Order: sequence, then structure tokens, then C-alpha cells
Amino acid sequence: MPIEHISAVTFAVHDMARSVGFYQKLGFTLVKDGSAEFTSLRAGDAFVNLATAPAYQHGWWGRVIFRVDDADAHYRMLVAAGLKPNSPQDASWGERFFHITDPDGHELSFAQRLT
Repeated sequence: MPIEHISAVTFAVHDMARSVGFYQKLGFTLVKDGSAEFTSLRAGDAFVNLATAPAYQHGWWGRVIFRVDDADAHYRMLVAAGLKPNSPQDASWGERFFHITDPDGHELSFAQRLT
């Protein structure tokens, strides 16, 4: 069976309150506000989980791509919330996308299908 979509991604974070606030500004809804060690947020049928990481853990691990209906509208929403994503651009593979980095250095991409 093919994989249809990302169901959940868990990010290691160093400051839970800061990270929860960031993801809520992105448009995620708080589902499970756990202790300072674990929180779950929802976007449609997908989840972003945040787990407290040891202070010594750092480093870029990759990127998560979230599908959106309108990349430009989503970009404007994030800018209005005080965030600073890269400007949207069209890609040769048929998407319009932009990136933003969360407070712990995780790269997030928001992409709209153009074709």
C-alpha cells in the first residue's frame, strides 16, 4: 500500500512554551497540552508532536512539507502573525512553496500543488 500523507511528526524542542506558541501561530490547534515534556497539535488530519529534548541536542535533521491549498494566503497569515518565512516561489516540479524555520532549527515547508 502506498503512503498517502504524513500523519504525525515529532520534533525535539528546548522550550515547550515557545514552540507551542510558534506552532499555534502557524495555524496548528492544540490537542494535548501535556506536561513540559510532550504536547500534540493538529492540522487537518495530521499532527505535530513536540517532545522536550536534552539541552545538548542540536542539529538540522531535514524538513517537513505540509500541503496547503493556497501558499500565498498561508504566507500572508504567518507574516500577519509576526513570523518571518521566506517568500513563496514556484518550483519546476509543479508546486508553489515557502520555508520557515522553527525556534529549534527545524525547517518547515508549506506547498501548494500548481498542476
